[in-house]
Amino acid sequence: MIRFAVRSFFSRKLRAFLTALAIVLGVAMICGTYVLTDSMQNAFGAIFTTVYKNTDAVVQGKSAISSNSDSAPPFPQSYLAKVRALPDVNAAIGGVASQTAHLIGKNGKTIAFGGAPNLGFSVDPSLPELNSLDLVSGTWPGPNEVVIDKHVASSKGLEVGEPIGVQAAGPVERLRISGIVTLGGSASIGGATLAGFDLETAQRLFAKEGQLDQIRVDGKPNVSSEKLVSEIRDIPGLTRIATVRTGQGQAEEDTSQTNDGLSFLQDFLLAFGGIALFVGAFVIANSLSITIAQRTRELATLRTLGASRRQVLRSVLFEALMLGVIASAIGLGLGVALAQGLAALFDALGITLPRAGLPLETRTILVSLLVGIFVTLVASLRPALRSTRVPPIAAAREGAVLPEGRFARYRGIGAAVTTLLGFAALAYGLFGSGLSTTAILSWMGLGVLLVFIGVALLSARFVRPLAWALGWPAAKIGGSAGQLARENARRNPQRTASTAAALMIGLTLVTVVAMLASAIRTSFEGSVKDIFIADYAVEAQNNYDPLPVSVERTVKRAVPRATVTGVRAGRARILGSNRDLTAVQPTSSKQLELDWKEGSQATLDTLGRDGAFISNAFAKDHHLSVGSTIQIVTPQNETPTFTIKGIFDPPAGGSPFGSLTISSARFDELYSQPENLYTFVSVPGGATSASTARLDRALQPFPNAKVADRDQFVTDQLSGIDNILNILYLLLALSVVISLFGIVNVLVLSVFERTREIGMVRAIGMTRRQVRRMIRHESVVTALIGAVIGILLGIVLATLLIVRVDFLVFSLPIVSLIVFAVAAVLVGIIAAIFPARRAARLNVLQALQYE
Repeated sequence: MIRFAVRSFFSRKLRAFLTALAIVLGVAMICGTYVLTDSMQNAFGAIFTTVYKNTDAVVQGKSAISSNSDSAPPFPQSYLAKVRALPDVNAAIGGVASQTAHLIGKNGKTIAFGGAPNLGFSVDPSLPELNSLDLVSGTWPGPNEVVIDKHVASSKGLEVGEPIGVQAAGPVERLRISGIVTLGGSASIGGATLAGFDLETAQRLFAKEGQLDQIRVDGKPNVSSEKLVSEIRDIPGLTRIATVRTGQGQAEEDTSQTNDGLSFLQDFLLAFGGIALFVGAFVIANSLSITIAQRTRELATLRTLGASRRQVLRSVLFEALMLGVIASAIGLGLGVALAQGLAALFDALGITLPRAGLPLETRTILVSLLVGIFVTLVASLRPALRSTRVPPIAAAREGAVLPEGRFARYRGIGAAVTTLLGFAALAYGLFGSGLSTTAILSWMGLGVLLVFIGVALLSARFVRPLAWALGWPAAKIGGSAGQLARENARRNPQRTASTAAALMIGLTLVTVVAMLASAIRTSFEGSVKDIFIADYAVEAQNNYDPLPVSVERTVKRAVPRATVTGVRAGRARILGSNRDLTAVQPTSSKQLELDWKEGSQATLDTLGRDGAFISNAFAKDHHLSVGSTIQIVTPQNETPTFTIKGIFDPPAGGSPFGSLTISSARFDELYSQPENLYTFVSVPGGATSASTARLDRALQPFPNAKVADRDQFVTDQLSGIDNILNILYLLLALSVVISLFGIVNVLVLSVFERTREIGMVRAIGMTRRQVRRMIRHESVVTALIGAVIGILLGIVLATLLIVRVDFLVFSLPIVSLIVFAVAAVLVGIIAAIFPARRAARLNVLQALQYE
C-alpha cells in the first residue's frame, strides 16, 4: 500500500503542487521569523559582548521601579573617585549616555533612519579600550568636538573636520567632527545614529553636569571580576543608587533586555505564520476531500482486491505525510529568503534593526518541519477517514459517491455549537474578571479559532442563497456561462463553503484591523476636539518622541504673549504597579478643557506642591475620591504623597494624562531629566500664517521640534497607525495568497471532475471563451461568498473588541470594506486564470470519453 500511495502521490503532480503551496508559505513564514529574530539577537549579543570585552566590572544607575537600565536615573560623579581609589582597580572611566542626541544634517534637519533612536555616548580618549565606541578614522573628540558613526558619515557625505549640529537636552550646538566610529565593531546598530563626545561636553549636552550613568572598571592583573565587584559594592551608599555587575554580566543583562523586545517581534510574526498554516489547513482538507471523492472507484477497486479499511486509511495518510514532509522542507528553504524579505519590509517602514547573517538554528528546522507536517496530517485526517467508507461495490458503479458518515446529520448542530462556544470563549477572554494577560490572550485565541471553524462549517447552510444572490450579476451579464457558473457554485455547498473559508479567514482579520484602525482614528480625533483648545502643539519631527523642557522655555521667551503649557511625562510606582505619571503647569486651564466629575478647570492651575488629579475610571478601580491620598515611588526612590483635588472623565479617545497628574514644578523636583510629552501653545489672534511663522523661527534652535496646528497635530499623531496598518496588511496578505491558491486548486480539481460535463456543453455549442467565462464567474462567486462572510464576521469580532476597550468609538470604514470586496473579486479573477485556460483547452471528444 505504501508503494501504491507513492505512485498515487506522484501521478497527480499538479494537485500535489497546488495543495503543498499552502504549507510551503506557512512554514516559510515560521522559518523566516526565527531566522530574522535569531539574526537580530546574535547581532545585539555580539555588539554588547564586544563593548564590554575589556571591562571587568560595571557600575550602572539603578531605577527604584524598573530593571531597565535605560530608565535609570544618573548618580553623582563623586563615586568615580571612590571607585578609582579601591586597591584592586587598575583604571576606571565614568560616562553618560542619551537616546536623544540628534545629529543635524547639512540641510538643517535631523538625521534619522525610521524610528530608530539617536544614541549619544561620552568617551574617554585616555582609555579607549573601555569606551563603547571604536575609532575607525580621525581622532577621539576633545571639547566641542564629536565623533559620528560610519553609516551616518557615508550616507550623508560627512567627513572629518566638518562642522555638524547636535541637539540633545538644549538648543542645537555646532561641533567639529573629529573622527568616525563604530559600536561594537558594527558600522551601525540598525538605523540608530551614534555620536560620541568627551565627558564634559556630553554632560553639558545631556544636562547631566556632575552626574554619571555608568562607570566601567578595569581590574588589576590576577584580580577576578567577582572580587572586584564585591569591593565596589562595599562603597557606602553605592548599591542604593546603582547596580554593580561584571563586564560579562552587564553584556548579558543588556542582551537580555534587547531580547525581551525581540521576543515580542518573534511572537508577533509567528502569529501570522500560524494564521497562514491555519488557512492552509482548510486548503489541504478541501483539496484532499475532493480528490478522495474523485478517486471513489479507485479506492473501491482496492477494497475489492482485498485492501482493508485500515490499509486505505494508511495509504491516504501516507500521501498526506509525503505532502507535509516535502512542502515543509521547501518552506524551510524558502523561509531563509523570506527572512531577508521581512528585513527589507521593516527597513522600508522605518523599523531598522541590526542583523548578523542568516542563522538556521536546529530549533528553527525542527519546529518548522514538525509544525508543517503536523498541520498537514491533522488537515488530512477527516478526508482520510472518509476514504475508508468507500464500499467495494462502488468499483462497479459509474458516478459513485462517498456515503455520508453516521454523524453527518449532526453537522449543522455541531457547527452551531462550535461557533457559540467560540464566541463564549472570546467573550470570557474579553470581559472575564481577574484574568492575567496570558489567560486573556489564550481564551481569545481559542475563541477565534473555534469561531473560524464553526463559521466555516456553518457557512455551507448559506452557500445556496448567497451564491444565488452574488451570482445574479454573472447570470445577467454572462448569459448561459454566468448561469452555469452560479449553479456550479450552488451544486456542492460544502465544497464551495470550504473553498471560501480560506479567504473568509484572511478577510475577517483584515476587516478587524481596518475596524480597529478606524475606531482609533475616530476616537483620537474626538478626544483632541474635546480637550485640545490651544492653537498649536509643539512635537518632535517623528511625531512621538518627548521633547526637552528647554523647548518649552525657549518658546516662552521668544513669544512672550503666548501661553505655553508643557505636559510632562514619566513613570512611577502608583498603588503597587508601574504607571504613567504626568504633570501640568498653572496655565494649562487655558490650553486643555476637561469634563470634571469632581473639581473644575481651576484644579489644573491650583495643584500646588502636593495636589493631583485622576481619571474617573482610575478613581472607581481604586475606590478613590477627592481628599484621598496616594503615595508614589519615583525612579530615584523618592516617596512623595499627593492629595486628590479633582476627578475628570476623559473622552472616549483618551487624554494626554497618565494615572496621576501633578504640578510641573513638583515633577521637576522629583525627576532629574524632565521631558514634555506634549507642549501646547496659544497665541493672541489664534492660529494664523504669521503666528505659525513666528513659532517656526522660535524653534530654529531645535531642529528636532516642529509646530503643528490642531488638524496637523491629529494627522501627525495618527501617522504611526498607517505604518502599523501597512505591516499588518502585508502580513495578512500571506493568508489571502494561500486562499487564492486554494481556489485555484479547487477549480482545477473541479475541471477534472467535470471533464465530461465540459465536453458535453462544448459539444452542444459553448465556445472556449464561454467556458473560460463560466470558470471565471464561478471563481468570483466563490470569492465573494468568502468576502461577505469574512467581512461580516470581521465586523462582529471588531465590535466585541471595541466594546471591551473603553477609549475606542465604533466606526465603520465603508471605503476600506468596499476595497476588500473589490480585492476579493480580483482574487477570484486571478485564481480562475489557469483553471479557465485548462478547461477551455479540453479536447471535446476526449472529454466525452473521460471517466
